[in-house]
Amino acid sequence: MILVSALVLAPAALFQAPSAWAQAPDLARQVQVLQRVTDSLNERLVKLEGVMQQNQQLLGLLQEVESLKAEVAKMRGQAEVQAHQMDTLGKRQNDLYVDLDQRITDLGKAVKPAPVAETAQPPAPGPKAPPAPAETPAVAAPPSATVPVPSPAVAATPQLDPLVESRTYEGALNHFREANYAGAIAGFKGFLKAYPESALAPNAQYWIGYAYYALKDFKAALAHQQKLVAAYPTSAKVPDALLNIASSQIALDNLAGARKTLEELVDKYPGTNAANLAARRLSAIK
Repeated sequence: MILVSALVLAPAALFQAPSAWAQAPDLARQVQVLQRVTDSLNERLVKLEGVMQQNQQLLGLLQEVESLKAEVAKMRGQAEVQAHQMDTLGKRQNDLYVDLDQRITDLGKAVKPAPVAETAQPPAPGPKAPPAPAETPAVAAPPSATVPVPSPAVAATPQLDPLVESRTYEGALNHFREANYAGAIAGFKGFLKAYPESALAPNAQYWIGYAYYALKDFKAALAHQQKLVAAYPTSAKVPDALLNIASSQIALDNLAGARKTLEELVDKYPGTNAANLAARRLSAIK
């Protein structure tokens, strides 16, 4: 009975085996396809990881660029603030110079002596002269023969009006105060031409040079300040003129000449404001 069952089942197994063998190649192909898909996905993942790393590097570079931009903006702001402070200090220094010059002018007006009256005072009564002898009577000269002798006050050169002199100087100084440097130069030159012996002549010469410096005509500024030092060596404006000479030399890239001028200023005029500024500039250009 068992033998019969085996004989019956054997053909069935033989019929089932070919179908299994037939499905085997399809599974192998599916496995290969899945392997290829897996490999492709792995490659894509590797590429994505590389892109992400590049993006991170780009993000880091962008952050650095933004940081540098912020630093540049900060430095630019600081530079603008410093430039504004320098401009403010320069204007304040000009105002101080102008105010000081105005005070000197006012003091000069206050100490000027009052003009001498031209009317001659009658002579004081003295002892009477003895009478002339009777035999020699004095003969009166005709009115046409008398020649008037001019008094020394009338014969001297007439003095210029000090009020006009002061107003001329103050007019030129007002031009400088209003930053009308061309008008200030013309005004002070006219003042020097009209009043070459004035006590304010050194000041006028100084403001001419400083006005040229404000106009950035450094060669003209240098020439006029050197003229002041040569023509008025004892003037109180000489230290300021030397400081302006050094500034003009620095602007003209003559650092050696500027250093020499500043050293001369410090040595000859110690304790002055100009000498203190010169010492600071010396430490800056050394």
